[in-house]
Amino acid sequence: MRINKVVIPVAGLGTRLLPATKSQPKEMLPVGRKPVVQYVVEEMVEQGLRYLLLITGSNKHSIENHFDNDPMLVERLLSTEDDDLLREVDLRPEGAQIFYTRQMIPPGAKKPAGLGDAVRHAQAFVNDDPFVVALGDTIIHTEGKPDLISRMTQTHLNNDAVATIAVWLVEHDATRRYGVVKPEEGADLTQPFRITDIVEKPTPDQAPSRYAVAARYVFGGQIFDALDATLPGHGGEIQLTDAIRRLVREGKPVYCVPLRPNETRYDIGNPESYFRAFVDFAFDDPQCGEKLRRHARALLERYERGEGFSLGGD
Repeated sequence: MRINKVVIPVAGLGTRLLPATKSQPKEMLPVGRKPVVQYVVEEMVEQGLRYLLLITGSNKHSIENHFDNDPMLVERLLSTEDDDLLREVDLRPEGAQIFYTRQMIPPGAKKPAGLGDAVRHAQAFVNDDPFVVALGDTIIHTEGKPDLISRMTQTHLNNDAVATIAVWLVEHDATRRYGVVKPEEGADLTQPFRITDIVEKPTPDQAPSRYAVAARYVFGGQIFDALDATLPGHGGEIQLTDAIRRLVREGKPVYCVPLRPNETRYDIGNPESYFRAFVDFAFDDPQCGEKLRRHARALLERYERGEGFSLGGD
């Protein structure tokens, strides 16, 4: 069996990144030369996923526009004979199809009902097929050819799992920001491993490990029954972590695939993590990176001399 469907939730409000997200989705914030969600789509397509469903929300029209054709822009670029730039704006994934559906805000509520509810909106799209979930506000950058999703789907099928989760090792005091898993006793944590529990945003003293969910999942159809049986949890939302925990407690096989040293998670969820992502990708830019690195070195030297930063300075 080949897994070729991916669900990309992009309906979050992005309130922690206000005011930048007041008029545009956080998934459309630029990181280097591209918006966040474009990195996610490219990661999926490069690993063979051909049917992509984006779960959007209110004021997310710019995401659909971004992946749509723009005949006027193409005509303008053709007139300038700028072939390189023309290739950059052709965002139609080769051999792939993109679909959209909207996560509605429940009556009487002021925000969407959470990530679990977003995934539940994909049931008709995936039918009974296993599928990938990739959060649209998180970039997984790989030095070299990406293969995280390929490793996850293979692990999922080989172990007849109901859920397979990408995880990464975080600092002890960072567990309160993520879902955190409890590995099976004696598991080799450098290889795919089975878990015996998963907890949403535990305090460091209650965290079952330092392995946090890395915003990539593979699910079988059992996740929808678990979501239907899951009550609102942390933040009053339907938590995907709680539904996975239900599956674990029912004795169903849930596995984790750890990120490798050449794979880095960038969570565009708050100003600090967004700034870090932008700096890393900007410094690595083949055209501008070297000049930006020189500029940063000069700024740091000025700061170390106690002169402070000078916005707009050389």
